[in-house]
Amino acid sequence: MQYFILHSLPPLEGLRVAFYFISCKFADLFKKQKIVLVMSQVKENDTVKVHYTGKLSNGQVFDSSLEREPLEVTLGQGALIPGFEKGILAMEVNEKKTINIPVAEAYGEVQKELFYDVKKEQLPPEMTPEVGMGLASKGEDGREVQFRVAEVKEDYIVVDANHPLAGHDLTFELELVEIK
Repeated sequence: MQYFILHSLPPLEGLRVAFYFISCKFADLFKKQKIVLVMSQVKENDTVKVHYTGKLSNGQVFDSSLEREPLEVTLGQGALIPGFEKGILAMEVNEKKTINIPVAEAYGEVQKELFYDVKKEQLPPEMTPEVGMGLASKGEDGREVQFRVAEVKEDYIVVDANHPLAGHDLTFELELVEIK
């Protein structure tokens, strides 16, 4: 008994599989076969586009890409916090999921050694410091360092150079848009 099978698998647009049988005896055998499409998954060093919404443990949204272009990043370059990168690995295009990132895999614990006292006389005279105010300063190497005012005292302020999300567990809602 002879049979021929012709597979026609154009790219995902109109998936067609055509079977031509010379002997009907084999038809039942092929009815039981399954066609499995293997979707591409994110792996190390891939460049991806992902939409995200980041929340604190109390539900407060601290950042979202939904009103702008998705984040485009190459994994393995150190551009993302470790927990975010781990959360993207193995995702498929159009997949959505929520990940919880503990402090250690986010921005770390608050480091007390990153708090500094700055005398008010070192500040611009027109500046009235307030708790939460953002400040920037250039280091000796010319790099800009971001600070937040943590306390305002009579003669000085206390500035905090920790990342604003240090000390927080984070939750991200992710949607993988593209794998390049």
